[in-house]
Amino acid sequence: MITLALSKGRIFEETLPLLAAAGIEVTEDPEKTRKLILPTTRPDVRVVLVRASDVPTYVEYGGADIGVAGKDILIEHGGDNLYQPLDLNIAKCHMSVAVRADFDYEAAVKQGSRIRVATKYTTIARDHFANKGVHVDLIKLYGSMELAPLTGLADAIVDLVSTGNTLKANKLVEVEHIMNISSRLVVNQASLKLNREPIRALIQAFESAIPKNK
Repeated sequence: MITLALSKGRIFEETLPLLAAAGIEVTEDPEKTRKLILPTTRPDVRVVLVRASDVPTYVEYGGADIGVAGKDILIEHGGDNLYQPLDLNIAKCHMSVAVRADFDYEAAVKQGSRIRVATKYTTIARDHFANKGVHVDLIKLYGSMELAPLTGLADAIVDLVSTGNTLKANKLVEVEHIMNISSRLVVNQASLKLNREPIRALIQAFESAIPKNK
C-alpha cells in the first residue's frame, strides 16, 4: 500500500490531474465525507488528508510514503530528511512583505528602525530580514495576518499572496517580494528504498503531467 498525504483545498484540487495521469482517481470527495483516509481506483494507493503544515511530518516519519507540500511549508519544517524529486508547478503564489498603505517602509528600513513583523512563516521572515541587515521583532500568528498592521500589533507582515485582493481590501500594499512559491512532491526515503519500483513509477507519472506554462 502506498499512502499519499494531501491537504484539503487548492493543493488537493490541483493534484487530482497529476494523479489522473498516473491512472489514479480518488473515489470520494473530501468535502462530502468525514473520512480522513480516502480510497482510490488503485487498490494499492490511498490518500490521507492532513493539515498542510503536517504533510512533511507525516512523510518524514513514515505516516505517508509520499506527499505534496508547498515550498513555504517545507522551508518552515526543514526538509533535509525528505527526498524532494519534483517541483509540481501547482498551487503557485508568492511570499511578500506587506504594510499599511500609509506606513513608510523604505524610510523605516533606511533609518535602521527595529520593525515589528507578524507572520506564520518565521524561518522565511527571519532569513529574509537577516540577509538585508534589517532589525526585526517577529510576532508569530496563525491567521488573519492582515489585522496585525491595522491594529498596531505589527508594522509589517510576511505572508503568502495569490491575487492580492485581500491585501487591497484591507488597505495593505506589498513592499517586497521574497520568493515564488509552488508545491513539491516529497518522498519518505525509507519508502523509496523498500518500495522503489511503484514509487518511482508514480514519480515519473507525476513528472510527465506537470503543468509547464502556468
